[in-house]
Amino acid sequence: MKTFELSGELRSEFGKKAAKELRKQELVPCNLYGSGENITFTVKVADVRKLIYTPDTMVVILTIAGKKHNAVIKELQFHPVKEQLLHIDFLEVTDKKPVTVDIPVQVVGHAEGVKAGGKLSLEVRKLKVCGLYTNLPDRVVVDVTSLGLGKRIQVSDLHFDNYSIANVKDMMVVQVKATRASKQAEEA
Repeated sequence: MKTFELSGELRSEFGKKAAKELRKQELVPCNLYGSGENITFTVKVADVRKLIYTPDTMVVILTIAGKKHNAVIKELQFHPVKEQLLHIDFLEVTDKKPVTVDIPVQVVGHAEGVKAGGKLSLEVRKLKVCGLYTNLPDRVVVDVTSLGLGKRIQVSDLHFDNYSIANVKDMMVVQVKATRASKQAEEA
């Protein structure tokens, strides 16, 4: 997984009023969970833009009060109308305890069903992946080369060595749908 360095300042004020004041100063209230004690801190909005607006899942190296923590984003909260970032929850990760994160799906290969006139349809953009953060990939790679017309790949068809997929087993990941042109070609 890719890494992202971020520094934050400890928070002393809590509650709605304090959070509102922080947001006026272009700061985002944050929490870090998982290390025994929860740490509340703030980061600058400009510093987290490249972390949030990317399809990649990253390990964040947080520096808070001179101490470094490895973490992943657990939850983001946005304002429902303004799209303003309101809050970030981080989950501290270690190389001893598995973690579950959303990883983007990448399709590789040219499906046989597409060659026959079908249309490839990616049904899920991200999958929940469970494993040690050092073993997690940047992307879940799904090979569709042997996927025929009308066939699909489900979560139960995907198997990896260092991590597992935590989504329901019958969830469809990718499929080749029949098109009018492919149906007419079969009839002729």
